[in-house]
Amino acid sequence: MNINGISKEFNVSKDTLRYWERVGLLPEIKRNTSGYRDYSKRDLNWVYYIQVLRNGGMSIESLIEFVKLYREGNASNDVRKSLLVDQRDVMLDQIASLQKTVDYLQFKIDHFEDHTLNYEKEKLALDSNPYNEGTD
Repeated sequence: MNINGISKEFNVSKDTLRYWERVGLLPEIKRNTSGYRDYSKRDLNWVYYIQVLRNGGMSIESLIEFVKLYREGNASNDVRKSLLVDQRDVMLDQIASLQKTVDYLQFKIDHFEDHTLNYEKEKLALDSNPYNEGTD
């Protein structure tokens, strides 16, 4: 598959794919007889894997380290697993934070009329307060 097809299939720009290859996140992509990149099934797996980790918030630097360790073989399994666990924990913290916000917004939505009516009652009480006259 060529770079246009990969770009469309994964919704990743061609520039991003070239960058990932240049910094070593993707293996060197073979070229066809015309000199165009020809992505293999293995290359597609790498694009998917890198995209998932990037979408998960993993930095390019951490990804480069992860891929470098991967290429070193099984001796780096513990370190690679640790990088994945750390990234997962960061994401879980983000999810917890977002959930607090969602819960707060849901509370505000569920009690929206109550809050609005209370404000209107307070405003009416203030407007009808005889001690409030002549203070403008």
